[in-house]
Amino acid sequence: MNLNYMALAVPVFLLFIGLEYLISKKLGRNLFNFTSSITNMNVGVAERLIDMFTAASFYFFYEYLHEHYAIFDIKPGILMWVSLVLATDLIWYWYHRFGHEINIFWGFHVVHHTSEEFNYTAGTRITVFQAFVRTAFWAVLPVIGFPPAMITTMLIIHGFYPFFTHTQLIGRLGILEHVLVTPSHHRVHHASNEAYLDKNFGDMFIIWDKLFGTFAEEKETPQYGLTKQLGSYSFLWQHFHYLVELAYAVKRTPGVYHKLKIIFGRPADFDPELRGVAEKRFLSKHKVRTRSQKFRFYAVIQFALMVTTLFFLLLFEHYIATYIQIMVALTIFVTLINCGAILEQRRWVFYIEFMRASLIVLITFYYFPHPTTFLFLSALTVACLAYFSNLQKQYLSIIYGR
Repeated sequence: MNLNYMALAVPVFLLFIGLEYLISKKLGRNLFNFTSSITNMNVGVAERLIDMFTAASFYFFYEYLHEHYAIFDIKPGILMWVSLVLATDLIWYWYHRFGHEINIFWGFHVVHHTSEEFNYTAGTRITVFQAFVRTAFWAVLPVIGFPPAMITTMLIIHGFYPFFTHTQLIGRLGILEHVLVTPSHHRVHHASNEAYLDKNFGDMFIIWDKLFGTFAEEKETPQYGLTKQLGSYSFLWQHFHYLVELAYAVKRTPGVYHKLKIIFGRPADFDPELRGVAEKRFLSKHKVRTRSQKFRFYAVIQFALMVTTLFFLLLFEHYIATYIQIMVALTIFVTLINCGAILEQRRWVFYIEFMRASLIVLITFYYFPHPTTFLFLSALTVACLAYFSNLQKQYLSIIYGR
């Protein structure tokens, strides 16, 4: 069978998250926050979903560059594999550093740093923009002459390694601290302590940070998250908030030169007051104030079903029609928005539920294209629209409590 075995990454990551949670509880360390952990993993689901549709295009992009612009004709060998892993990590270092030092790139990368907790769920928190931006940086590899097959294999390895550096349970690792990026090094990178800002950009090797003067040793206890915390669990807002703030800054600044200066300026010099302006414009204030925990249980059920669907979608993607892939992907995407809205106890979440139900109806009709099915689903839709207000009240009562 032509299965996509990369789908196994989903249960493997969940397994390690579960083990870390159990060990932390046994040690009496409170390393997980329910809402933040679910939000982190939602971001990871989105990245896996987007990767399903884009991974092949990245390979063909590398293949095109290698075929037309390769400087050397590199053949696989031990020395070349060592060279490739070093080159890949060096390019990542500069991509990652630019992601912290240039506003437009920080807008793409900030999602990874929004979490106020540091555990394996934060390791899954990869922005959907990152794959496109880092591909542009890594485009130099096929131009040098590394074959696309070598590059994609190395990128898979390079993608797995950093997940395991997102933990507080592993202390210092002796001599490895001098060469590899360890959990200790990466805790520094994710910290918002002033002494730790913009430090330890390496992904696999810490040697680049020591070479280019961006290394910091873990001394004081790290405080995780942004210097100005986001305070929102919305999937969309976590992805777009800084880009929206940047757009506001550019809009109110006269002159092309000064606009470009903002876009390519440093996040450290960016006006923090724009966060409030953007939130006032885009974030709804209509929340449901409830002490009930029902919505948390519902969020967990949604997440479990969504991850299960994602796993089988990835595993059997070569056997699933493109139309269904797109419709299921849209359903998962809407569920991500839905989860964020529920965690924030938004009243408008029912509209998202209605949208998701509509997508499920379309998927159902694809597999059962019978007139009876069409009539039944049409009648159900009309009934839901007719009793929309009552259904909304009942729904909000069920998930949030009275």
